[in-house]
Amino acid sequence: MDLKLNGKIALVTGSSRGLGFAVALSLAEEGAQVAINSRNTAEATSAAQRIHHATGARVLPLIADVTAAASADYLVSETVQYFGGLDILITNAGGPPSGPFESFDDATWQHAIESSFLSHVRLIRAALPHLRKSTTPSVLTLTSYSVKQPIPNLVLSNSIRAATASLTKTLSLELGAQGIRFNSILPGWTETERVTELMKFRADSNGTTIAEEINRQAQVIPLGRLAQPEEFARAAVFLVSPAASYINGVMLPVDGGAIRGV
Repeated sequence: MDLKLNGKIALVTGSSRGLGFAVALSLAEEGAQVAINSRNTAEATSAAQRIHHATGARVLPLIADVTAAASADYLVSETVQYFGGLDILITNAGGPPSGPFESFDDATWQHAIESSFLSHVRLIRAALPHLRKSTTPSVLTLTSYSVKQPIPNLVLSNSIRAATASLTKTLSLELGAQGIRFNSILPGWTETERVTELMKFRADSNGTTIAEEINRQAQVIPLGRLAQPEEFARAAVFLVSPAASYINGVMLPVDGGAIRGV
C-alpha cells in the first residue's frame, strides 16, 4: 500500500530514542521529511544521522525540552522555516515516574502535567496555523494503554495521559470540519528504554531482576511477549498518513491484546 507520505513534512517530539525514534524512522522510510526532537544535543544529532543514513531522508534535529512553555513555538517555527511547511504533528514526551499515590507531592504532579499533558496542548496550538495550510493535516498524540486500563504504580501516567486522550477526541470533533485529523495511539508494553526503567523500578521493589519482571509482564499479554518499537511505529505512521484519510478521533491500542475491556 502506498501511504502517500512521500515529501510530507512531519515533526515528531521526544524522538531521539524509543517509540518516538521508531516513528520518525518509519516516516522517513516512507519518504517523509522529518524534524526530530530531544533535550540532549548529542542524542538528537546521532538520531538524525542514523535516520538519514538509513533512508536518505532530510532530517532536522531540534534541541528543546517540551515541558518548557516556549519550546512548542520554537519547535514548530524551526520545522516550518527549514522544510517550508508542516503536514504532520506527532506529540510525544517521556512518561512521569513510577510510584504509589502518596509518594508524590504537588511539584511532581505539576511537572508530570507539564510533560504529559500541556506539552501536547502547546504543540498543537503552535502547529494549527501551519496545519491549516496543508492539504493532508494530521495530528497524533502518543499516550498509553493506561488510558483504558490503569497500570499499577503509574498513578501519574494513568491520570494525566487520560486528559491527553480526551483532548485528542475533543479536537477531532472541534476541528474535523477544517479537515485536520486527530488521533491517539495507546502503546502497551514495548521494548524501549522507558520500559526498562519501569521494570528496574519493579525489580528493585520486588527483589527480582529486570529480565524476570519483563517475563512476568509478558505472561499477562495475550501474544505472550512485549512489542518491538517498529511494530508500534507502523501503526502510528499509517494513522498519520493520507492513506488513513477517513480515520479521525480514534484511540488505537497497540498492546498485544493487554486491555481486557471490549
